[in-house]
Amino acid sequence: MDANARKGRARDSAIDARILDVVSRHLSLYGYVGVSLAAVAEEAGTTRQALYRRWPGKAELAAAAVAAMEDKRQAEPADDPFTALVAELTDFQQGVSRPGRLSLVGTMLQETTDPDVLARYRARVIAPRRRRLLAILERARQLGRISPDADLEVALTMCTGAWYGRALAGAEVPPHWPERTAALVWRALGGDVPPSLSDLR
Repeated sequence: MDANARKGRARDSAIDARILDVVSRHLSLYGYVGVSLAAVAEEAGTTRQALYRRWPGKAELAAAAVAAMEDKRQAEPADDPFTALVAELTDFQQGVSRPGRLSLVGTMLQETTDPDVLARYRARVIAPRRRRLLAILERARQLGRISPDADLEVALTMCTGAWYGRALAGAEVPPHWPERTAALVWRALGGDVPPSLSDLR
């Protein structure tokens, strides 16, 4: 008998990717409790049996969808920490502005979300961003660009928390959000922003 036949039919990676994309969208739209495996299978063009062959249940499927969003970029030393901060906040804005991403944040904050799914989201999506932001701020302190006693813990939350606060208030995205947010945080930490950004609105 052929070796592949003994092992069974190989998994179709295209189906896997399609399923995970649908699950991610359903998490954003309906929250964890509202995700239906039957609805996911139908939209993905497959069957519930195919889902169960790949993942034991909804928690594992949702965790796999979160894992597929993993942010694998690493923190790198920055010779110009302020420019690096603006670039990181620009990337954050682009990511969180994608359809469903902000709703997914709300889903992760719901008490009904499976703890393992939440833990994976924090570890694979939130933590990498925070590590890169912290590395930028620590580098700025090392270079003497901000105060030696700057409160980096609070500043770290300010960097992205400003976006979520704006969204909850229903306010429009202000022009030049990354640059203005970086400048505000930088000044709060005792740093001087480039003259070209001093009056940016």
